[in-house]
Amino acid sequence: MPKINLPEKLLDRLNLIFGQSNAQKILTTFKARQTTFRVNTLKNDRTEVLQILQQKGFKVKRVTWFSDAFILENKSQSELMKTDLFLNGKIYLQSLASMVPVVVLDPKVGDKVLDLTSAPGSKTSQIAMMMKKDGELVANELDKIRFEKLAHNMKLLGVIDEEKVDWKFELVNEDGIKIFEKYTSYFDKVLLDAPCSAEARIDLADRRSYSYWNEKNIKDHAFLQKKLLFSAWTCLKPGGTLVYSTCTFAPEENESQIVWLKEKFGAEMEIEKIEINGLEKSKNLPEWKDVKFDKEINNCCRILPDKYVEGFFVVKIKKK
Repeated sequence: MPKINLPEKLLDRLNLIFGQSNAQKILTTFKARQTTFRVNTLKNDRTEVLQILQQKGFKVKRVTWFSDAFILENKSQSELMKTDLFLNGKIYLQSLASMVPVVVLDPKVGDKVLDLTSAPGSKTSQIAMMMKKDGELVANELDKIRFEKLAHNMKLLGVIDEEKVDWKFELVNEDGIKIFEKYTSYFDKVLLDAPCSAEARIDLADRRSYSYWNEKNIKDHAFLQKKLLFSAWTCLKPGGTLVYSTCTFAPEENESQIVWLKEKFGAEMEIEKIEINGLEKSKNLPEWKDVKFDKEINNCCRILPDKYVEGFFVVKIKKK
């Protein structure tokens, strides 16, 4: 393992959140992971893709909790990216952690779904795939450059399809904080994969992945997340489901966000338990900075990182 040059404050926080033993294990996962990808069933049959990969000498391992997800076991990512399967959008490189929030959201045929902060489109295309391009999907992204990347990917992956009469897909380049003004109580399902401090994506071999880290960065993200969370909740219709996720360990960006949402909307929300076989959950965090978390907050899900999956936080909330 590369020498650990992480800020002492970050190391202290990891010990507080996970305990010293688990924190040490987490540090060993701060490195590049094996390439993972998703078969894009909007453009191709899974069995056919696997046959083509086998013919080209690629060995892959199926992911137990999502049938379209695979781990590359030989050859390099760059070799996979040179295949026609990749170049034509029939497979899509995506981290396993990135796939989980959509699995939890569980979009269905005929749903109205909002992906509030959607670029580059990994989760958007996964949502469209699980909906079988039947229903309504709105993908929003504020940043213009990232929006253009999103639009490119949606075309490549076959999400944009004006000929399919049962499919309404809209790309929106607006501020997610204000989008609720247009879509109040409209969607069956909303995904907020929030901009975050990305602590779970640290790679000790790449100083750029952690050189930005400080507690002010966490505080700034938490401030933005509250505004986005309010917007996401307001866009959701009664009976609908909100999934909120981050790729950070910071409680200020995770449990504390849900505590804040409960303070505002507790009477109309129910935090549902999440079970995903094959992923290791961390013990519940009982409190943070003298704020005790109630039993319902324990339904929030922290997934511990391993050699395949980055650590992440995900919560599923029903609107009564």
